[in-house]
Amino acid sequence: MGKSKLDAVLKEKTQAKKPIFVPYIMAGDGGIDNLNKRIQFLEEAGASAVELGIPFSDPVADGPVIQDAGQRALANKTTIGSVLEALESEKSQRNIPVVLMTYINPVWKYGFEQFARDCSQAGVDGIIIPDIPMEEEDDVASSLTQHDIAFIRLAAMTSTEDRLERIAKRSEGFLYAVSVTGTTGERAQHENDAFHFLEKLKQISHVPVLAGFGISTAERARELSAACDGVVVGSKIVQLFEQGDEDGIHSLIRESIGEKVI
Repeated sequence: MGKSKLDAVLKEKTQAKKPIFVPYIMAGDGGIDNLNKRIQFLEEAGASAVELGIPFSDPVADGPVIQDAGQRALANKTTIGSVLEALESEKSQRNIPVVLMTYINPVWKYGFEQFARDCSQAGVDGIIIPDIPMEEEDDVASSLTQHDIAFIRLAAMTSTEDRLERIAKRSEGFLYAVSVTGTTGERAQHENDAFHFLEKLKQISHVPVLAGFGISTAERARELSAACDGVVVGSKIVQLFEQGDEDGIHSLIRESIGEKVI
């Protein structure tokens, strides 16, 4: 469980030369009672792992689709505690690794050690905190390490070569490559610089490199996966769940990993 589980699943994919697909959903969007059902659906659709957003009133990395999902989840009174309680209730029935994405203020308020302990108890395998610089992450990183939870770092296209190397060296589970400049959300295309960026990260990273931000089609997912190890898709998945289009989600995942849709 934990970091070792995430490592094992992603290693199996990369050794088999299969693209990794990680869908993002906002926990509590659609009701906390539906959280485990959505995770199970994504697992059966072919996802390698699932990233769960914790709703937060002041997100800095989220585009409008995910911001709206966060507001819906907050209106449903979703908290870190209610998400972890829901995850723990069905952790024995879940095979797919779960990664939480949250911001540092809610984690700080919850308490670093308590957060890591409760995540471990709930069967969480990895954590993403996009707004904490690596120069200030030691306390939270130490707590996650003690509970064998992968601390996944983000690499930005605007970072210097030296900084990218230090981020890649620290990342656990996978390295999250932010393949656009700006927030999450659909993009008509990715610049050539994004592909060069992914290839550069592949050369320096000891963990799989996944491209995120701006990916909304299976064609773009396959293009980017060819330059790294796979993708994280958020806004499009959130949008399709909001529209009740599970067939659309199933097709997007299957086609992104190069499998026929039945």
